[in-house]
Amino acid sequence: MDALAFVERPKVHPLYVVHGDEDFLRRLALQAIRTAVLGGGGDDFSYSAHPGDKATYAAVVDELQTVPFFGERRLVVVENADPFVTRYRAALEKLVGDLPATGSLVLDVKTWPSNTRLAKLVDSKATLVCKAPEAKKLPAWCAQWAASQHQKQITAHAAALLVELVGPEMGLLDQELLKLALYVGDRKRIDVEDVDKLVGRSRAESVWKILEAAGAGNAKEALTVLDRLLDQGEEPLRLLGALSSQLRQLAQAARLTVSAKVPLHAALEEVGVRPFNLGGSERQLKHLGRQRALRLYDWLLDVNQGVKGGSQLPPRTQLERLVARLAQKV
Repeated sequence: MDALAFVERPKVHPLYVVHGDEDFLRRLALQAIRTAVLGGGGDDFSYSAHPGDKATYAAVVDELQTVPFFGERRLVVVENADPFVTRYRAALEKLVGDLPATGSLVLDVKTWPSNTRLAKLVDSKATLVCKAPEAKKLPAWCAQWAASQHQKQITAHAAALLVELVGPEMGLLDQELLKLALYVGDRKRIDVEDVDKLVGRSRAESVWKILEAAGAGNAKEALTVLDRLLDQGEEPLRLLGALSSQLRQLAQAARLTVSAKVPLHAALEEVGVRPFNLGGSERQLKHLGRQRALRLYDWLLDVNQGVKGGSQLPPRTQLERLVARLAQKV
């Protein structure tokens, strides 16, 4: 079941599985489960969490079977439960049909292959998939989230600009929507001008300076701007989102020039590069060359996965390597 659908109408189940790579949705799902099982107050006496790499099956089941003191149910969560599931898979398969009537167990995992016996035993309505919507659907989600959480209307163009500037990270989008709601105050609507002023201008201009320096082959200047932004407290994921937004346009334009034989200037216009950025974008693509420009999507995918935990390198180092690669002269 999609986690967002569950969050809207949470229900009590004896066993939940929360899985996926979107941490924001995982937090929402876990909070919705706690509210459903323990009520709005979230009785702390009936709640416990165990780390999946250290938890033992006996301890988890013992706590699950303990009668709650105050509420009607007890909630036991195994966090980062992948190693726990691996160690006790056979026991968990037996437990599914013998769960206590007064307890709910949550397995919070990163991966959950649907073809395993254990996965097939768990109710599909209690298997919560925490996967972000496609990027093209995120503006619509922003509109729905702004309305439900902040009682604000965000226009379609403003929502699209917000996703373009921040990137496809739901947690970061949630933070920016909160800031925008506070920024507009008593006004009921968030417009493009609000997003541009609060979210876009300073970051977009700074990111443009990075790409402009990289497009001139000046790695030192590009890295200096990047490091200054990080030292000032900018989050690596947020910066990656802003960089990705502009680099995806370059990648799209490069593909148009190769596959459809569209002239470079016209291709940049077609993918939405703003008029005052056209000259700089042309220079950046010419600096990259055809082969490297066509690999931009792969580079961005690698860095995005790495910053989210797929690499042992610090996020800062990964961003610096991307910028150095962009600035490298052929």
